[in-house]
Parts: sequence; structure tokens; C-alpha cells
Amino acid sequence: MRRSLILPAALAAGALLLSGCTAESDAGGDSATPVADGVLTYASGDAEPTCLDPHVGGNYPQALLATQVLESLVSREADGTITPWLAESWTVSDDALSYDFTLREGVEFTDGTPLDAEAVAANIAHLQDPATKSSTGYLAVAKVESVTAVSPTVARFTLSAPDSALLESLAQPWTAIQSPAGIARGEAANCEAPVGTGPFTVTEWVKQDHVTLTRNDAYDASSGPTGDGHEGPAYLSSIEWRFLPDSATRYAALQAGEVDVIDNAQPDTLQAATDASDLVELDAPRPGSVNRLELNSGQSPFDDAGVREAFLRAVGVNDAIDSLFFGTAERSYSPLSSSEATAYSDPSLFEDAGSDDEIAAAEELLETAGWTDSDGDGIREKDGQPLTLRFPVSTNQSIPAEQSLFEQIQASAKAVGFDVEISLLDLSSWYAALAANEYELVSAPYTKVGPDVLRILYSSSGITPAPSGYFANHAQIADPALDALLEQASATTDADERAELYRQAQEIVLSGYWILPLYDQQNHYLLRSSVQGVEALATVSTPWFADASV
Repeated sequence: MRRSLILPAALAAGALLLSGCTAESDAGGDSATPVADGVLTYASGDAEPTCLDPHVGGNYPQALLATQVLESLVSREADGTITPWLAESWTVSDDALSYDFTLREGVEFTDGTPLDAEAVAANIAHLQDPATKSSTGYLAVAKVESVTAVSPTVARFTLSAPDSALLESLAQPWTAIQSPAGIARGEAANCEAPVGTGPFTVTEWVKQDHVTLTRNDAYDASSGPTGDGHEGPAYLSSIEWRFLPDSATRYAALQAGEVDVIDNAQPDTLQAATDASDLVELDAPRPGSVNRLELNSGQSPFDDAGVREAFLRAVGVNDAIDSLFFGTAERSYSPLSSSEATAYSDPSLFEDAGSDDEIAAAEELLETAGWTDSDGDGIREKDGQPLTLRFPVSTNQSIPAEQSLFEQIQASAKAVGFDVEISLLDLSSWYAALAANEYELVSAPYTKVGPDVLRILYSSSGITPAPSGYFANHAQIADPALDALLEQASATTDADERAELYRQAQEIVLSGYWILPLYDQQNHYLLRSSVQGVEALATVSTPWFADASV
């Protein structure tokens, strides 16, 4: 039997350790003594990054690799507590406009450059420089006005306005700290091999094939983000990080022992692995937003709230999620991942969608809005324009089961007169479609530590592109009341008030019919049972290999 270690939703993106003499160790392998100097082969189903520097752009494939090479100022535990990492402590001014981070002493980047306050300042400047073309990191530090060196070991962040999400944002791989000397080499060199303080270094990148990560012998795993790592450098001598986008190929390589760990294990693969005694499943929900559809309210037809409501009432997805995902995904009714303590759900808006009564209500809403089927072809029109919804889908981000779900949504919407045009696109073409506003529907996963992802995704400021060209508010919501709530939540230093403001913001997002929540973003890893000590970090659920052995 497969020994499945599924992280409970209540623990959010919490860490799960497969090593030592714990209950989890039985699932991670039979040996209680880690083996040194092994080579682990990891096969990723995510799109190969075009740049390994997570400051540039800032997507999830970059975060997976960056976690092995770079470290952040702070980390986060499963319960949301912010914990020290490169910064051993910090203080906040009474007005919440100044943060002093005290850095660990004696830390060096792998190029010999010391970690000091000037290095931290250089990193924030790099994130904020438009030439870096950052998106995720740029948005994370948008309120940082300056970073100054109070002393070599104290970096002072001065903010333009209070930012209740600052520590959460600094825990992410996209704001991880790199060698300023490495950054100074220029984008091309830094994209090939960013230089950090982490357990491994990038020593080779063969495009469309693999990245080789080699052990940093100066690293001490006990200083890592988990707080319980062993003393000394990583057990593994290296990691071969392969790119295998095809799910069947990835799983076959795992079965054959050609790779040790795979990510993006698909629902059918997880089902097939049930009887495999030599495999272990590691599941970790991602924080931030859920997988969802966003309705572009910036243009017709979804600039009409009645049409948005009609679409959502016509489309039922519960049965499809159950059947297509083999029980590996649970329906969400919230804008936020269930791993976020402030997630607010309203099942009443969605759970009966697609029923006869809801379909009748959808048809009435469309008639009232002036959309009728005058020629009897099954597609409604208004002012000579068909009720067409362009739906670009990234094949790099949407798994086959999700694409099948979208096809079922397409069929349900057609039953009331919507013409949903699904276009399967590679990642660059998908970005281009969004940038050109050539969409009415979109599914765009977004991972961020903490509920401030709501401000990133739904504040009207999110309609303006970041320097990378990417904008996050794909629903193009411009609601002054929502903006005010999100800004208040970002500014408050009171945890209870913050939670209540985010709850109210989620109510507005849901009641405005701007999104269709689907299910939590979930990382599904499969490991050979000989692998020990792999953990999914409680920040953005990326794997941590400093304590791993094979």
C-alpha cells in the first residue's frame, strides 16, 4: 500500500518531515540513519524557468529551485507565526513605519560576499528596479520606501505606509536574499546561477534538460527555516533537477527508479500509486488564493453584474471536481486557500449552481440584460454581438484534469447561451493574451504567503501592470469600498481587526460575482520510499532538501 502523508487543511502549508525516528519516518524510508553524499534526482512537471533569479518575474517554478539556493530574512510556521531565518530578530516602530532587522553574524554568500545590511538594501533595490522586471517580489515590497544600514548587522526598512503583510512577504522565495556581487554581474549571469547562502549552489544549467545543484559545504542545516535541521551541510552531495513536463513520463521515471522525487503528481497518477509499496505521497496546500475562474469585469459582457451572476448560477462544478480529481481536490467556496486562517466561505452562492432552478434564474438574468437567442443557434446575442467568452488556458499551469473541468464548465455555460472559446496556450502566449486584454475568463493561480494576496488580486491598483508587464487583478475589479477595506487591512497592526477587514473584503468579492472558486492549490509530491528527510516548507510549500538523503 502507498503510505500517504496528507497534510491536514488546518495545518495549512505546514511542514511535513519524512525522517528521523518519528511517526513520519516510516513513510520516508526504513533507515533511521541518513546516508551522506548521495545524489537525488528530482523531476519537475512545472514549466522550466527562463531565469533562475526569482526576483525576475517571480513564478512558482523559480520558487521551487530558489528554495534550495537562496534564503529569506524570515520564515513562517504552519500556524502563521513568523520566525527568524537570515534575520535573527527584528523590531517595529510604534507607527509601524520602520522595521529594524538584526542579521545573523558570520553568514557569507557562496561567492564569499558577507551578508550584511548593505546586501539586504541591494536586494530590495534590485526588486524595485524596473529593469529587473519583477512582479511577485516587486508587489511584495511596494511599500518599502528605503533600506538603510544602521550598522553592518542591522538593516532598517522605512515604509511609505504601514504594511501588515511585510513579514509574510519577506518570507517568500521571491524576496529571498542574493549576493549583491552576484546581482552586479548583470541579469544574464544572475539568471543562469543566482548566488545565495542556502544549502546548495547552481553549478550547471542545461536548458530543456536539467539544473545541477551542488552542496554548499559551508552551510549549517541547523540554521535553516525549519528550526530542527541537523548540524552541518546537506547530506546530499548534489541534486539533479530535471524537467519532465509529461505526467506519464515523470511517473514512469519514478517507478523505474530513474528519479527519486516528482512534483505535480496528477490525480490519475496518485490513484495509480495507491498500491505501490515503494512510494510515499507528500501533500502540501499552498497559501494565498484558491484555484478559481476570474470574470473580466473590465469589458463586455462581464461589466454587467447580472451577466456575471448568470454565468456563475449556470455552472455547477462539484460533481466534476469529485470525479475528475479522484478525491485529491476539495471544492472551495472562498477566495482564499483553506490554509489561510482568515479564509471566508459562502457556499450558498455556488453549491446549487447548475440545478434546474439556478439555470432558470440564469436564463432570466440574461434575458433581463438583453441577451437573447434571436437566430435559434443556441448562442445568445445583443446588439449583433454573440455572447462569446474567450478563455485562454495555460497548459503549463492547468493540469489535464483541470482542463477537463474547464470543458465541462464550457458545456454547462453553453446550455444557457454562452459561447465559451477555450484556447490552450503555452505560458508566453497565455501571458500575451492577458496583456492584450483578450479574455473574458481566466484561471490564474497565485501563491503568496498570507491573506494580503486579496489586495494583490482584487485592489484596483492591481489592474496596473508591474514592471514585468504582469498584472494580478484579472477580474479587473475597481470597487472603491473594496479598495478601502484592503488598504485598511494592509495598514492595521491589530490582528483581529485585520482578519475582520479581510473577511468583509472576501464577502464583497464573492457577492460581486467576480470569481468562481474551484479548489485549493495543492502540491502533490511522490517520493521513493528510500528518500528520507524531505519537508514541504510552511511558506509556499516548496520542498526543502537540506536534511534529505537517499
